[in-house]
Amino acid sequence: MKRNAFSRYGKTPLRVAGLMFFSVLWLLDATGQTRVRGRWTEQQAASWYAKQHWPVGANFLPSTAINQLEMFRAESFDTVTIHREFMYARTLGMNTMRVYLHDLLYLHDRDGFFKRLDILLGLAEKQGIKLLLTIFDSCWDPYPRWGIQPAPRPHVHNSGWVQSPGVQALKDTAGYHRLETYVKDLLRRFGNDNRILAWDVWNEPDNRNIPSYDKLELPDKVAYVLPLLKKVFEWARAVNPAQPLTSGIWAGNNWSEAHLRPIDKLQLEQSDIITFHSYDQPELFEKKIRWLQRFNRPLICTEYMARPNGSTFESFLPIAKKYRVGMINWGFVAGKSQTIYAWDSWTKTYDAEPELWFHDIFRKDGTPYRKAEVDFIRKITAQ
Repeated sequence: MKRNAFSRYGKTPLRVAGLMFFSVLWLLDATGQTRVRGRWTEQQAASWYAKQHWPVGANFLPSTAINQLEMFRAESFDTVTIHREFMYARTLGMNTMRVYLHDLLYLHDRDGFFKRLDILLGLAEKQGIKLLLTIFDSCWDPYPRWGIQPAPRPHVHNSGWVQSPGVQALKDTAGYHRLETYVKDLLRRFGNDNRILAWDVWNEPDNRNIPSYDKLELPDKVAYVLPLLKKVFEWARAVNPAQPLTSGIWAGNNWSEAHLRPIDKLQLEQSDIITFHSYDQPELFEKKIRWLQRFNRPLICTEYMARPNGSTFESFLPIAKKYRVGMINWGFVAGKSQTIYAWDSWTKTYDAEPELWFHDIFRKDGTPYRKAEVDFIRKITAQ
């Protein structure tokens, strides 16, 4: 746990006052206005990445949680399962886990949420793992609800995952100060924590979730998301976190300059490091890397690995290692998220475990879905 900032200086009024004075000076520019740090330079980003081990890991949700809320709520925060599953990650040589947060956790239980996030970071640190924390997310159910979360719909991929902010908060532009308070308070508390690798400020911000929730989405969702995403970067930078900020480009199969959408350009222009998603064939994955190399910044693929699509560990990790691209696959231990089932489980009926898992690596007891697969991961992370 981080010590109080005053603990090294003693508690005399003079020393405390002096520390506060110099802290305020550092945060103000010559005009007396609060100074917001700019986007990292290419050199700053490269220097940061040079100090990191090759980031390899998974998007992490404990097998006993259906979504971000159940993961962190006091009644369902399952440290036993989290500890065990982080140990599974360590056996693979994984050093990074991407974890999703939620604004409702802050709204309803700020102190408890921060306490449990600190515990999570401690559990990860014990296994040599850093967390990439995702603040907002536009995927799946646009109507998140506080309280006990629903049971999974049988055989349906991510049947209980919820968006943050939900559609009601997204369209309430007059209420964005609540989201601003959440972002700034979160980063003031954890923005200098070396157990955190980076901040993903918003996952797939313009995702319309077709066909699962498209009818419940705002018809002009991107018109709300685009200006709010810019504000989120500004809010985060106002706190001046030590870790890099990013939002991953995700849609489309051509990321050359002529084919970028306005939201793609905003994500790329605002990110200190470049993150992206790829559930494609390996040839397109490598092509996407080459397109993104023009930005001269570290690259981390924060979502990949959908076996039926040809996006696998064996096909992607050697390419990523060649370019030193960080890799974070979707899914880890099969559980309540049910991501062993494909995206098409929203429209196609499954009545048993699929022969070919879509995502995930382990069963709950730690048995690998494919032994040869985990052997390969261990080998490449050890090299």
